[in-house]
Amino acid sequence: MRAAGLRLDDRDIAILKILQTEGRITKAALAERVNLSPTPCWARLQRLEQSGLIESYEARLSVKAFSPFSTVLMEAELDSHRAEDFEKFEVAVQNIPEILECWAVGGGIDYIIKIVTKDIDGYQRLVDRMLESKIGLRRYFTYVVTKPVKQENALPIDLLFESEKPEE
Repeated sequence: MRAAGLRLDDRDIAILKILQTEGRITKAALAERVNLSPTPCWARLQRLEQSGLIESYEARLSVKAFSPFSTVLMEAELDSHRAEDFEKFEVAVQNIPEILECWAVGGGIDYIIKIVTKDIDGYQRLVDRMLESKIGLRRYFTYVVTKPVKQENALPIDLLFESEKPEE
């Protein structure tokens, strides 16, 4: 199987699967779980990191443990659809801390944005700032998240490589 220009075997894939959900696992425990001695496991891990398959290690914080909050999904449409307009908007989005994720999408809208604010009033103030800042936002549609149903950051690695597995 190939990813990021690397040939991956079952142990590489096992390392990736484990690290997605257990980023703090010790190198010794990781080596044991994938049935390797620590030195070869460490070499594989470095290769996976250097290839860009592993972007970072981070903790997922519980926003609700800090205070009440609102998660809002926004559909955003820009005034104009020139390359420089998209770039201007995307640069601006990088500097708005309440925006956790932003995806450029095809279809009737230009972006879907995930925003976290203390409350809905905070969200509206953010939208007002975006509109006043002249970053090209023409229209937006708001969807308030009432409850998370599934939140998963781990890629379904087995499914991604499913078509590459040799038939038995």
